[in-house]
Amino acid sequence: MKIEWFGHSCFKLTESTGTSVVTDPYHSYIGHELPEIEADAVTVSHRHEDHCAVNKIKGNPIVLDKIGAFEIKGIHIYSIMSYHDQKKGSLRGRNLVFKYRIDGVDVCHLGDIGEELSPMLAELITPINVLFIPVGGRYTINAKQAKEYVDFLMPDIVIPMHYANKDTMLDIAPVDDFLDLFASKDIEYIKGNSIELNRTNFDGEKTRVIVLER
Repeated sequence: MKIEWFGHSCFKLTESTGTSVVTDPYHSYIGHELPEIEADAVTVSHRHEDHCAVNKIKGNPIVLDKIGAFEIKGIHIYSIMSYHDQKKGSLRGRNLVFKYRIDGVDVCHLGDIGEELSPMLAELITPINVLFIPVGGRYTINAKQAKEYVDFLMPDIVIPMHYANKDTMLDIAPVDDFLDLFASKDIEYIKGNSIELNRTNFDGEKTRVIVLER
């Protein structure tokens, strides 16, 4: 499985067969342009413009933006309802958490989750090999809350998202606040925006944090 990060909460997940899914494509008002991407499917966690620019994805993809279980050319996907804030959606609405099964790897994208982790949600989304988690705060959980998610869910790999970098126009925190909560030996910085993984990358002994470049 190949993972590519295009900034914010947008990833492209590509199975060994070539089937691909893009998560939460964004509009340029966040501070940078989304490059041209083609995919078989797009998952949308919620309808805020920095997560739902499906018109920017080429290839006439299937759009998944509701609760349900789906299969896209061998990739199994299901979505779970959650909240964009800590007041049951009264501030920013609802948010879909997506779980993907790709090449035998369990991947979870938390979207713009803003609520504290409940035992029910944890049960629905575990086990997790790769976790995409927002860490920038303000509109989502913050770094400390994200660390609590990681400690409870115990994924093999965590990839932070939805944080400020040099181009970001949104009022969110940088990734450093999240990384400071981990031992340096558990953090891996990748030169580039992509990484390839398979089942042999997961030993179940500890959680690694992988930071991709946009």
